[in-house]
Amino acid sequence: MALLLKPYVDHYPYELSDQFCGDETYIRVNGKWHYLFFFFDAVKKIVLSYRVSPNRDTASAIQAINDVLLKMEEIPENLTFVVDGNPIYLLAQHFFAQNDISFDVKQVIGLTNEDPISTEYRPLKQIIERLNRTFKGNYRSTQGFGSDHGSVSFVTLFAAYFNFLRPHASLEGKVPVVNPKLSGLPTMPARWTKLIELAQRWIVEQRSA
Repeated sequence: MALLLKPYVDHYPYELSDQFCGDETYIRVNGKWHYLFFFFDAVKKIVLSYRVSPNRDTASAIQAINDVLLKMEEIPENLTFVVDGNPIYLLAQHFFAQNDISFDVKQVIGLTNEDPISTEYRPLKQIIERLNRTFKGNYRSTQGFGSDHGSVSFVTLFAAYFNFLRPHASLEGKVPVVNPKLSGLPTMPARWTKLIELAQRWIVEQRSA
């Protein structure tokens, strides 16, 4: 199911805001700690990147940011990502600048506001931290995964659920991506079934295009 949903989740034409935040959290894969890189539209509540990596490194940060950039029709002039103090994000920014893609990185440092940037942007950082807590609430019962495939499948299903099926109080009880073909269905199993059908149909259309 996750294999069918992943292309649909990754290539859906999302309507995005101009406020993006990113963070990493831990998941256990094959007995070892891995890193899950989330990037998130803080206003629309849409998961834009959900990469699992064995390393907390610059290459993983580049890939996660690139997931977001690919979902934009054009890159805004004032594009900003709010992240933690990990230097990998500044190195990723430098990598993209070398390839003529410019954006700003605002780093929220520590747990208290010791500098003006942390004071201004901590609310956005707290939004991505709430996403991490929501994920961990779903992940905890798994006690980790036995393979990379298992971890990616689980995270893909989480992103699909979060974007298309899970109502948000901050969105007045609506889901982040409102699709009339899903919202009219009375039960969650029916919505999951319809979402899988939409993903299958999208794959067929892309192959025949």
